[in-house]
Formats: sequence, structure tokens, C-alpha cells
Amino acid sequence: MSAPTVYDVAERSGVSIATVSRVYRTPESVRVQTRERVLAAARELGYVPSGNARGLASRTTGVLGLCFPDYADPDAETAAAGADADDDHAVMLYSDQIIRGMERAARRHGYALLIAASLDGGPESLVAKVAGRVDGFAVLAQTVPTSDLDVISRRLPVVMLAGPRGIDHLDHLVVANADGQRALTRHLVDDHGLRRLAFVGGDPESPDAEARFRGFREACRDAGLPEPAEPDVRTAMMTQAEGARAAEALLDRAQAAGADHPEAMLFANDQMAVGALQALAARGLRVPRDIAVTGFDGIPLGRIVRPTLTTVRQPIRQLGEQAVELLVQRLRDPAGPPVSLELPVSLGLRESCGCG
Repeated sequence: MSAPTVYDVAERSGVSIATVSRVYRTPESVRVQTRERVLAAARELGYVPSGNARGLASRTTGVLGLCFPDYADPDAETAAAGADADDDHAVMLYSDQIIRGMERAARRHGYALLIAASLDGGPESLVAKVAGRVDGFAVLAQTVPTSDLDVISRRLPVVMLAGPRGIDHLDHLVVANADGQRALTRHLVDDHGLRRLAFVGGDPESPDAEARFRGFREACRDAGLPEPAEPDVRTAMMTQAEGARAAEALLDRAQAAGADHPEAMLFANDQMAVGALQALAARGLRVPRDIAVTGFDGIPLGRIVRPTLTTVRQPIRQLGEQAVELLVQRLRDPAGPPVSLELPVSLGLRESCGCG
């Protein structure tokens, strides 16, 4: 059975070939109803937009892809500069480190890496930029709709990074988020004697952030502390600015209630924790003497801020490298059973909790 073409999609959806092309290249130029009709037809047919149809058919493009949402944090560079760091990689964030790991492994196997990191035009635009131009690709959870991934994965290998697998036949990589947050919370309780803990989480649709909150809840329950049903604060974007606002909100909330502020603020990622360090200093609070602060990820920036940031270090570059290894393995053995791996994490105990 031959692969469906742009002509098939056009006929099924009752539009011109040019309109189908615009849906994938400039979706904002097509009316919403028409765009949805074209995308529905493409899903039904199993059509994958291709910038190189022959390469896609033979899987000889020599390129691997990576899709992730562009959640750049402009405050990260400012924080690194303010620390007078000599580390050239100080502003590398989570996605940067995944890219570095994938690039290293891709070169080792003779592949180039194509990156789609923009949300402009929606997830269909991301798919259009990558799926038809690569031999296989990795995608961060919640980046591309499951229905689109299901269609693409019939044509080429897909590895899911982070979060639940979503589609049973896909290869899947995740880190031990809950285990790491549980261990860090226990450290604050058992080794530092802290009891008033506040957790700052992310969007409830973020699988990693939710797993970290689950680990926090479990540690609280095991220690006989109140087990919260929700994070003390949720942020839409896990950036430094949002972390600063969350820290201020927790302080203001305690003050308004006439209560003591938390003894520790635990953040679902390092970027938010770095923002909190700045906000707490501006409010005259000393970390860790007055309040402890922790993050999660282990990005380089945490080593150079003052105080240095206690965190859970996840093997971010290894995540990228392992994604390439799974893609290469799947290209060699398309019929093999799906692989699901959980990579271990470790604690980075530094000054912001009273260690180091």
C-alpha cells in the first residue's frame, strides 16, 4: 500500500493542494474550520507532511529530529552575568542540555540533528517542520498531540521524552522524578529538622512537575506532616520570574494570616528556585539561615548563583544521548518490542539548604 499524498488529503478534505500546503507551512493563513478539516483528513489517511518524500520513504535522510516547546527564560542570562561566572555553559537550561546530549550521540552515529523549538503556528507546525525531514525524532511530553504522534509513528520511529508514554508502542524515556523529590524532601525534614514546607509546582498538565509534587506529598506523609492535595503555589511557566512571584506570594500569604513563613520552599525546577533566591534577598531574608530553597534539574546556573542551589540532579544530557540510542536501535530493528527506561537522579546538596 502506497503512502498517502498531499493529493489524497486535498481530495478527502475538499480543498486545493495549495491549501493543504498552507495548513502545514503557514497555518495562520487558513481559516480555522478549513484547517481542522484538512488536519482531520490527514489523520484519517495517515498522511505525514514531507519536505523530502523520497528520503522519508527510504529513511535515508541522515537526520534525527527533536521537538520541544520554546520556553526560553530571558532572566537566566541576567542571573548568570550577575554571578560573574566564567562557565561558558552557565545559561544552559533543560532543553539546551538535551540538545547537547542528542548532538553528541547523533554525531557519533553519523546523523545530523534537526530542532523544532517554536510554538508559532501550533503543534501541527512543529510536526510539519520535523516529521517529513528526518529518519526519526524525539519529542518532549505535551509538545505534540497524541493523535498526531500516533500517525507519525506509523511512518518513522518516535521516542517520547519525559511524562507518561501516552502511546504504548512508542519508546519512552523518563527520569525518577518522584524518587528524587521524595529524597530531597526527606533530607530537609530528617537532616535539617524543617517542618513548615511549601511546594511550588507547575502546570498540572506537566507530567514531570506532577511527579515531583507526588514525591513531595509522599515524603510529607511518611514524616507525619500534613499531606497537601495541591502545591502551595502553581505557576503557568516555570521561569525565574514566576519563581520570584511565587516566593513573594508565599511570604505575603503568611504575613496576611499572621503566621510564620515557610521554613523551606521547594520548587519544581531550578529556574524558579533561582528566581526565588533573588526575591527573598530583596525582601531581606537570608538563605538558608531564614529559609531554605531547593530546585530540581541540576542546570549549571544553580552552581554559580549565591547561595549555590540545592537541587535534584537529573541526567539531562544522558537523556538526550539515550534518545538517540533508542532511535538508532529502532531504525535497525523496527519490529522490536517498545522500550521504556527510567534514568536515576541524585541529590546536589549545596548552600541553599544549609549544606555545602
